[in-house]
Amino acid sequence: MNPAPVLAPDATVAVIGAGRLGGVLARALHAAGFDVRGPFGRGDEVPESDIALLCVPDASIPGAAAVVRPHTRLIGHVSGATGLADVDFGIHPLQTFTGAEPPVVFHGIGAAIAGRTPDVRDLAGDLARALGAHPFEIDDTDRAAYHAAASFASNFMLTVLDAAERLALAAGISPTDARALLAPLVRQSVDNWTAAGAGEALTGPIVRGDEVTVARQREAASDLDLHDLFDALAAGTRSIVRKADA
Repeated sequence: MNPAPVLAPDATVAVIGAGRLGGVLARALHAAGFDVRGPFGRGDEVPESDIALLCVPDASIPGAAAVVRPHTRLIGHVSGATGLADVDFGIHPLQTFTGAEPPVVFHGIGAAIAGRTPDVRDLAGDLARALGAHPFEIDDTDRAAYHAAASFASNFMLTVLDAAERLALAAGISPTDARALLAPLVRQSVDNWTAAGAGEALTGPIVRGDEVTVARQREAASDLDLHDLFDALAAGTRSIVRKADA
């Protein structure tokens, strides 16, 4: 592996991948003072750089790394699930992106880092801090659990919120109104969980042992073919209640 470059503000960084994260990351790196090249799409010629950051699908990382390796000193990826077999370091912003966010979207968030050597790991941490993020280390052996945690907190939460929106529509509430009305409840629930954990934050009929109401809710969910999701979530909620009562 080539020696690690000093992460000077004028370090050249090539961003490979012109998707949602690639565009946001390129703007944020530029705002942080780096000499940014890209983001480059598939088939674009990549110029020489100190660092290449791969913002590509996980399955494309080996091929993209092989293409840029002759043109850069260090290669990193932004995947939360993929190890370092084909790159020198990883930096995974623990955030969801639509592609339209300003550079400040990285300020205050976590960023999972790893490096094939301590020096390169430290460089990944410096890069995260330059973006305004808080770096924390994740080993390759822990990536599956870490990435699953992120999916539960983001992707699966949206699955649950979509179910809530559908149920609200069945009650005569428009999707726009449902999101506006339910959002304060979601935010408060997240705030309570952040402060004290799920066991203390839980409220509702399962916590109260009101199985009549739970049965009515399940019937409403069944009308929308949401009974399997309801049953899985109810079982998980009961498990939290049992642990809190133990």
